[in-house]
Amino acid sequence: MKTVSQIWLRARRCAGDMLEDRSAVAAAEFVWIAPVVLVLFFCTVEFSLAVAIDRKVTLMARTLSDLTSQSPPAGIFDADFTNFFAAANGIMTPYIPPLYPAVSATITEIYIDPATGVGRAEWSKGSAPRALNTTVPVPAGLIVTDPVTHAILPGQYLIFSEVGVLFTPTINFANLMPAAGLNLKDVSYTRPRQAACVVYQPTPTGITPPCPT
Repeated sequence: MKTVSQIWLRARRCAGDMLEDRSAVAAAEFVWIAPVVLVLFFCTVEFSLAVAIDRKVTLMARTLSDLTSQSPPAGIFDADFTNFFAAANGIMTPYIPPLYPAVSATITEIYIDPATGVGRAEWSKGSAPRALNTTVPVPAGLIVTDPVTHAILPGQYLIFSEVGVLFTPTINFANLMPAAGLNLKDVSYTRPRQAACVVYQPTPTGITPPCPT
């Protein structure tokens, strides 16, 4: 009987010691908190990466339209486009192939029809060139009108650049982004600076043709 009582007392003491022991509380909390912290960390990394790439897409679009708009009255040639796209692609570094998808970039000159206010493609170069005379969207705020009659002024041209890239997160937690990826894209409009329009010729001819209409 005495032995049973001693065993019972020891069991009670062990149970009491276990209830009072707090040495493993931190480890137990870490087991619950660590997965949450890791999810937040990787989500932050992916979101920051998407923001950085989106910013570079915007800079690339602005650079392409800006460089093209500064072309001289003699026009722009295929060699110029090669240089412009090469310079613009440098902006995307380090988010370039083979680690990241290739960027889609297109430059188009728009002629604004004074009778309708509709923009039409005069020429287009790049990854997805627009067909000649196809309609191109133009914000109403970029169309200049007569302050008195409000008629659309003739001879208006715009350089329009389009840049896009598909961003696919490495780890898509909780399906926060589309499974097929997120299409990051931007556009830029710039007016020609050296002449009324930017005339395109494949190679230099020494002759400056008139602005197309």
